[in-house]
Amino acid sequence: MLQTLPDGFTAVITGAGGGIGQALVHRLLESERPGRVVAVSRHIAEHDDPRFEHLAADVTTQEGRHALGETLDGAPVHLLFNAIGLLHDKHRAISPEKRLEDLDAETLATLFQVNAITPILLIQTLADSIKGRHPVMIASLSARVGSIEDNRLGGWYGYRASKAAHNMFLRTAAIELFRYNRQAIVLSLHPGTTDTGLSRPFQDRVPDGKLFTPAFVAERLLDVMNDRRPEESGSFWDWAGEPIPF
Repeated sequence: MLQTLPDGFTAVITGAGGGIGQALVHRLLESERPGRVVAVSRHIAEHDDPRFEHLAADVTTQEGRHALGETLDGAPVHLLFNAIGLLHDKHRAISPEKRLEDLDAETLATLFQVNAITPILLIQTLADSIKGRHPVMIASLSARVGSIEDNRLGGWYGYRASKAAHNMFLRTAAIELFRYNRQAIVLSLHPGTTDTGLSRPFQDRVPDGKLFTPAFVAERLLDVMNDRRPEESGSFWDWAGEPIPF
């Protein structure tokens, strides 16, 4: 698991309350290699592994990110995995737009805040823990629909655009972080359609065999990350280890 990282590495998982985030935390704790696993979510979680540490915080807010920064206090972070994302929200009347007439400024701002701005501000928050000479893996969940080149169907304006912005933020951060830590690897990752709350309203359209369990996705994404090298920092990959065009 993540052979470029040292034994006893420190992992930070944001969005640890969601399906993929939870599965990733469980998979990490099944291995003896991590020394500290910080799971960040809005709701309190429990785990009997002494390496597990939960931070109840909403990192889409400045207060939540400040709490995360205080928790790490500049200590080296070797893995930062962001599993936060927003596609729909019944309570806020957010759903994928099908037409130009469906666009709403407040909804677009919310999607950009969660899907694009939060991930880059998480990297900013932990910059002191990332800079140095230690190996670092930074990965954040994106989506194939965020690929401009791959967009052939249209629709889903806010989600597509916010994920495209996510990818640009991470690509730009990868270029800067190389100056401060030549072992840092920054990746945008497409998990495929996973059986979580995010995809649930759209699962009836998924072809047979293409709806994945969170455990499967966590394992595959760890494998994809394990295969990457510093010269690939800033790239975009799917769960099967195939590059995706920006």
